[in-house]
Amino acid sequence: MAADAPRKGDGGPERVDIPEEIESLTGRLREAARFLGAEGLAGRRAELEQEASAPDLWDDADHAREVTTALGRVTEDLELLAGLRSRLSDAETLLEMMQEEDDESLRQEIEDTLADLDRTLGALELRSLFAGNYDDGDAVAEIHAGAGGTDAQDWAEMMLRMYTRWAERRGFTIEVEEATEGQEAGLMSATFIVRGRYAFGLLAAERGVHRLVRISPFDAQHRRQTSFASLDVVPFLEDVSGEVDIDEKDLRIDTYRSSGAGGQHVNKTDSAVRLTHLPTGIVVTCQNQRSQTQNKAKAMQVLGAKLAERQRAEHQATLDQLSGDRTDNAWGNQIRSYVMAPYQLVKDLRTNAETGNVEAVLDGDLDMLIEAELRRNAELRRKSH
Repeated sequence: MAADAPRKGDGGPERVDIPEEIESLTGRLREAARFLGAEGLAGRRAELEQEASAPDLWDDADHAREVTTALGRVTEDLELLAGLRSRLSDAETLLEMMQEEDDESLRQEIEDTLADLDRTLGALELRSLFAGNYDDGDAVAEIHAGAGGTDAQDWAEMMLRMYTRWAERRGFTIEVEEATEGQEAGLMSATFIVRGRYAFGLLAAERGVHRLVRISPFDAQHRRQTSFASLDVVPFLEDVSGEVDIDEKDLRIDTYRSSGAGGQHVNKTDSAVRLTHLPTGIVVTCQNQRSQTQNKAKAMQVLGAKLAERQRAEHQATLDQLSGDRTDNAWGNQIRSYVMAPYQLVKDLRTNAETGNVEAVLDGDLDMLIEAELRRNAELRRKSH
């Protein structure tokens, strides 16, 4: 029986055309290797390995971290491509065996391998949609409750959980630096750092106002309530001293006891620090480190990231290229609606991507929505060039 023979008479779906699928995956892998710059990766790894082996590497800790991070990423890319090529070759070998021996028992194994390759390549191809200088780095994110009173504050806490679960699904780490509790429930605001490759590029697609429609758990009459919360994201760099110079004379530094705002989100200590940058009015709070000194140091990092972002946006004369449009956290400005009553639907208003599985999205299943926005942005860039 031919490997690509369709199933007949049983009413089931047609089987995968294995040779055609292998040919398609081979072309996709070749294209992925091209945009990753595979030809230069081996040489780049050799250069970085030589730098990493230098005996004085850690004399400059910041430079050492840059080298070891870059080496890890280059090695990861090379191993990923090698693994994909090996698995594709295995599938071709199994196909030959199936055809030569007329052994249909191998079909399911081949189809499972090809389906897994398709998923892995899909995730890899997502990288080709990134265009920013900081897309492959970490991110500082802020959530703010908007219009909607207690429901909006509860929604802000729900969003923090949603992005925490999303980060965990991707193997990222998340550090909640500040969470200010709401008046009755939820959060007024939260600041968190997401660490992982492409954390900023992915989260930047989520920047904007998010709208929730549901039966309010805080309304005795169980009426439907619309509430809003916003997400803002900037790149997080360990050291921005080369980009911004923060004069402590420009800072108002307040220290206070954390009230444990946000419940499990922060430590209850006497060491919380709030920095106000007087020239710009930017306020940063950190209360999740073990000491006042550590909280101040982390707050300075976040402030530096925000000031660097502001500077880059000004220099590029396009405020929304990195920092995003600043809009009212209320009606008419949302990027996405999450409707839980009278029906179940999450719909992104920029891309029209939608799903009826609201609970899955709230549990961090955001990749489809994020990818749709990344593709929209890539298409807009293509048309503008």
